[in-house]
Amino acid sequence: MEDEFEDKLIYQTFVSHSKLFSKLVMGLSVNSSHLSYGWRILRIYVLKPEVLIFSILAFLIVIYLQNLEIRSKSLFKKLGFSIEESSFRSIQLQSKKENLSWEHKAGNVAVFAVQGRRPHMEDRFVINENITNTGVSLFAVFDGHGGEFAAEYAAKNLINTLKTRVIEIKNLIKEGKIFEKKESLIKPQYSPSLLEERNNLDGKKVKKVVSHSDDMQKSFTDMELIDNDLLEKLEKFLPISKNIKVIKNSNTVPILNSENYLEQNGNINYNKLLTDEVLATDKLLVESAKKTMNIAGTTALIALIEKNQLIVANVGDSRGVMCDSKGSVIPLSFDHKPQQMREKKRIQEAGGFIAFNGVWRVAGILATSRALGDYPLKDRKLVIADPDILTFDLANHRPQFLIFATDGLWDMFTNEEAVAYIREHLDEPLFGAKSITLQAYYRGSLDNITVIIINLSDHNWTDDTIGLITNTVL
Repeated sequence: MEDEFEDKLIYQTFVSHSKLFSKLVMGLSVNSSHLSYGWRILRIYVLKPEVLIFSILAFLIVIYLQNLEIRSKSLFKKLGFSIEESSFRSIQLQSKKENLSWEHKAGNVAVFAVQGRRPHMEDRFVINENITNTGVSLFAVFDGHGGEFAAEYAAKNLINTLKTRVIEIKNLIKEGKIFEKKESLIKPQYSPSLLEERNNLDGKKVKKVVSHSDDMQKSFTDMELIDNDLLEKLEKFLPISKNIKVIKNSNTVPILNSENYLEQNGNINYNKLLTDEVLATDKLLVESAKKTMNIAGTTALIALIEKNQLIVANVGDSRGVMCDSKGSVIPLSFDHKPQQMREKKRIQEAGGFIAFNGVWRVAGILATSRALGDYPLKDRKLVIADPDILTFDLANHRPQFLIFATDGLWDMFTNEEAVAYIREHLDEPLFGAKSITLQAYYRGSLDNITVIIINLSDHNWTDDTIGLITNTVL
């Protein structure tokens, strides 16, 4: 019916215009002078080759656009939604070869990620539950910039190293290695000149030095450190940690790296573990990036859960938020922004500056003051990878859910807005992860967006473990 009505309307309009035109022509008095003048004007201004070519091209473009619009409307009608409602979905029709959104749900964990308005997907996420039956679960989001290389590198290498380290430490605990730590020594590195300097300090000498020339490592055995003055002077020369103890009449045993993270009460020092592994990965990442002249970088937000303990390490401006049992908003991390007082001071002391270019940026380039990679800025220490780490007792907070997301979400939502939104959509198939991600896109987010939701609303807090059932890596 609509098509017939449109046809009749067009026909009537055509007939009306034809009648008006004919009356106008019949009412004109035309003579030869008028015709010759009109022909001359037409030939000078209208019948030029360039005018004709332009007119034909314009006509063809208009016809093409009209045809395209008609086909688009027909296509969207067949798909069951209007053009106005499909601003996000239409993006997914652009390419059949590349995924522009990712989603996953297993147990009480859900994640949704979109490429959004960026030309490439530079976000990565990792979800590992109960790593090899160790009771430790790991979650992470990485927001890459300048390319995918850094985020991809960190998601694979850092996470694999952390998993391996957790497994090693758990095995040491099972084997009772924590009791051997008291009788172990780290082998410090000494040079011959340093040994001589040590033996001659204030005439105070060490009784015996055993040298191992094969591996250029020196150990001290059967010795007495006479006073604190000697120790203070030695610390200026020797790379001795305060945790190193010299045991009289004992054989030196090299400590396994994993033992450094065991405390005497049998607990694992996750703060030190996360800090060391993040910095080690960053060093390797920068070295690898230099070889290929790759300037990419990435933020890192990593969460470890063991029993009711939650440890969150943050580098950059991805963010974690908790909604506790009362509905209160508890930040799990704090963004590293160049304009923050401590970050600005550190950058300036390193000889750098911050400048406003849409947002505050390190050297007018990078919008986050801490990241993995970014080697041109990392070499001058304008950007660092040192993580801030916060620890939470989940049994005290009894959270309803946890949110971990890249700044594509936080550019559009405050912590309070995000928590309020998820509370209203927690009963959705992905616990609100998908709808809040799309909502951030609709609000105008220009970045990749990745959101992980851990739903703990039904968790039994009398139990000391949190059941997380998924193992996923993007």
